[in-house]
Amino acid sequence: MATLQLTATLPTLPSGWSADKDFKAVGHLSAPVSRPIEPVGPHYLAHARRKQHKRTFSEDERIQAAEQVKKTQDDGPDDDFDEDEDPMMLQREAKDWKAQDHYAVLGLTKYRYRATEDQIKRAHRKKVLKHHPDKKAASGKDENDSFFKCIQRAHEILSDPVKRRQFDSVDEAAEVEPPNKKDVQKKPGNFYKLWGPVFAAEGRFSKKQPVPTIGDDNSTREHVEGFYDFFYNFDSWRTFEYLDEDVPDDNENRDQKRHVERKNNNARKKRKTEDTVRFRKLVDDALAMDERIKKFRQEGNKEKNKKRLEKEAAEAAAKEEAQKKKEEEARLAAEKAAAEKAAKEEGKKSKEAAKNAAKKNKRVIRGAVKDGNYFVDGTASPAQIDAALNDVDALILKLDNEEIAALTAKLNGQTDNATIKTAFADEVKRLVADGKAKDGDYKSLA
Repeated sequence: MATLQLTATLPTLPSGWSADKDFKAVGHLSAPVSRPIEPVGPHYLAHARRKQHKRTFSEDERIQAAEQVKKTQDDGPDDDFDEDEDPMMLQREAKDWKAQDHYAVLGLTKYRYRATEDQIKRAHRKKVLKHHPDKKAASGKDENDSFFKCIQRAHEILSDPVKRRQFDSVDEAAEVEPPNKKDVQKKPGNFYKLWGPVFAAEGRFSKKQPVPTIGDDNSTREHVEGFYDFFYNFDSWRTFEYLDEDVPDDNENRDQKRHVERKNNNARKKRKTEDTVRFRKLVDDALAMDERIKKFRQEGNKEKNKKRLEKEAAEAAAKEEAQKKKEEEARLAAEKAAAEKAAKEEGKKSKEAAKNAAKKNKRVIRGAVKDGNYFVDGTASPAQIDAALNDVDALILKLDNEEIAALTAKLNGQTDNATIKTAFADEVKRLVADGKAKDGDYKSLA
């Protein structure tokens, strides 16, 4: 308890002032009261502490900082963040932040992509209290703050959902190596034990959640088929922006910036394609080692055999009904034979009609030679007539019924010599082009 006395100096009275004539009382002073006053507050306590321990300001601040860190660590929650820190990690340069393991820096190696926001926040706080430059200074250690900057960068990446997803996409430490066939066959149940973590690790990239589990020996066929259907149609959100080359932050060099951006886009597409191929092979390997598929196949064969036996029984029963159906089948066969005979006769008539039509068309073609004056100007000599008719007959032998009909259509009703000759000349050219005739075979028609 202390007694506080206050001393105040009154202002100087103006010259010529007189108490007799100038003083006028407007009230009276109350009686003095004695009250106890205690000095309080952090600044007073700090002052008293420095006086008691004879410390300077800087010494007292360092000691208080160390005590505060110790108290915070002792009073903090019981988190499982006390991982052994790799000495090489502590010596990492802050500029190499892109190559660092952010989860390891914060002591979250065992959690990785499963770490919650609260765990990241508390792990960051614990690392800051341990590696803060003020803490190092308070303990008398002269160390640089590179690892502290690594801690800050790790917290920045993992506390941002977008940046964290980019880092998780390329976090190789979270991947689980697929087992080989020998390891799977060493012990029953190894398939599920070894492949389960692999698909759990890959499933973290799925846009569709929850991801189906691999199951066990007792899984149904529907579950197993659904599992492989899910991963064969896997829709991944995995991206590779984290591995991009840094784009120069220089507005004046726009061409270089565009070049780096194109390069990064191409690299992302390539990595995405390679990852898709890798993942497809992984699912193929798992399917090939899954004994349940073989079991389902064997069950399917049993079902087929069962159906075969049922079929044989049905055939035996059908034999009993065969006699009843024999007459019906005979009747149907007779009707079918009659129908085929009628169709054959109809076909024969059609062929005969086509043959007659072809004969008629040939007469038209031969008559066109005469109408075209045997393809000469003036009166044709017997030799020219024979040559023209022989060439036309030879031409007809090269044509089928459809081609003869087409040529007849061109010649029907034509009386002009030039038009008729042109029709024959065109037909000769067509045969030569198709390889059915040679140049010079039909001299009178060309």
